[in-house]
Amino acid sequence: MKIRVLGCSGAIAKDCRTTSFLVGDDVLVDAGTGVGDLTLEQMRRIDHVLLTHSHLDHVAALPLMVDATASQRQQPVTIHALAGTIAALKAHIFNNVIWPDFSAIPSVAAPFIRFSEITIGQTLQLGATTIEVLPAVHTVPAAGFAISQGQGYWVFTGDTEKNPALWQRLNQLDVSMLVIETAFSNRESKLAEDSLHLSPRALAQELDCIAPGKQFPIYITHTKPAETEQIMNEIQRFDQTQPMGAHVSHDIRWLRAGQEFEL
Repeated sequence: MKIRVLGCSGAIAKDCRTTSFLVGDDVLVDAGTGVGDLTLEQMRRIDHVLLTHSHLDHVAALPLMVDATASQRQQPVTIHALAGTIAALKAHIFNNVIWPDFSAIPSVAAPFIRFSEITIGQTLQLGATTIEVLPAVHTVPAAGFAISQGQGYWVFTGDTEKNPALWQRLNQLDVSMLVIETAFSNRESKLAEDSLHLSPRALAQELDCIAPGKQFPIYITHTKPAETEQIMNEIQRFDQTQPMGAHVSHDIRWLRAGQEFEL
């Protein structure tokens, strides 16, 4: 299973693109500004979009991507999202004010997009790809995803704060790689808590929930560009990860746009 990191930043700046991951050729996880680096042909191949939640940094490119490729497609793009996320998209983006309602264009019978409601704990099967919808704790309805093609799971937490139910489930799965957000530095820990994001201090507490004996690489995503260096330094101090020390608890790395992984 191939995972391509299109965007993983918590905000935009030069070389910083917001959250989006391409799984294989046809599944997109979130639709942040990183989608804009795909060619038209690559965008045309995307049949399914999995959305963690409705915030702009995770959906900004969705209406533009559909618009760019709609005339080249035979079938609508299926958007898999929680009920609250779908309601937000219909009310605030595909509302014929901000953007045309692509779920009814060119016709209700043959639209450019269709919505497929998902629920926490549900398992989807999209061809050879299995997706489990994981719990997330955020300011709007939110989810994470565990994705596999038969040999371990690539796990993306989405935007979340402290999340006991997530770790309970992850400790039952064969995790090959975890992508977890840490949006703010410790000096902004109050803001992180209020906005239901993680800081390095909160991340350390969360990683303590990993069951003894379970090890997998952990990639940090969604850092604010102005704080990325400080966030990673604070994570290094609590976990001694770079360079690898004698008492390293976890293998923690910073995720970068453009990275590709084979799982």
